[in-house]
Amino acid sequence: MYMPTDVVTDAGELRELLGEVPVTQAAKAIDHIDDHCRAWIERSPFVAVSSINAAGFVDISPKGDPPGFVQVLDGQTLAMPDRPGNRRVDTMHNLLENPQIGLMFMIPQRGEVLRVRGSGQIVRDATLLEQMAVKNRVPTLAIVVRVEQAMFHCGKAMIRSNMWRAQAWPSIDGLPTYAEALIDHAKPPFTRQEMEDRVASNEANRLYDDEPF
Repeated sequence: MYMPTDVVTDAGELRELLGEVPVTQAAKAIDHIDDHCRAWIERSPFVAVSSINAAGFVDISPKGDPPGFVQVLDGQTLAMPDRPGNRRVDTMHNLLENPQIGLMFMIPQRGEVLRVRGSGQIVRDATLLEQMAVKNRVPTLAIVVRVEQAMFHCGKAMIRSNMWRAQAWPSIDGLPTYAEALIDHAKPPFTRQEMEDRVASNEANRLYDDEPF
């Protein structure tokens, strides 16, 4: 196991190494969803959701749907549907212990991201859930987020990663399939081909229908 030998443990040392926060960056965070944030959220088909449980363990979960699937209910409130997934519901378990939540909204072809943090609740409000139906499938639950901070993050990370430049993408040859990883990590009672078939069926038939995996 690698053991670091030169660890930064002091905020003063960190600032000495990296410099002070530019005035614009220090002041850019706002405490609500304004028109710029609303426009971004309504065009975003993907959000990464971070949460943390009472023991301090952090989880980051990807959420994706047609653009606008995260609804802006008002300047302080967002709502995100829960779609069929792996049924671990790590984010929701965490919210029951610690309501703090973070969101990072991404839009294809744009380098910037929108970061939002606040507190989350798990809700079953029928009218709200019906508004979130896709292909006539109404979600069972939604997460309502009370916004405490929102800010745009510059595009340098996306630019450096070439995330949206297909010609610069690395080869995926030789990468493990999801089924291969499940076979080795979860040790299920299936052959590799059986697991590949189950994964393929899950991705084709269970985007909005909560059939058993």
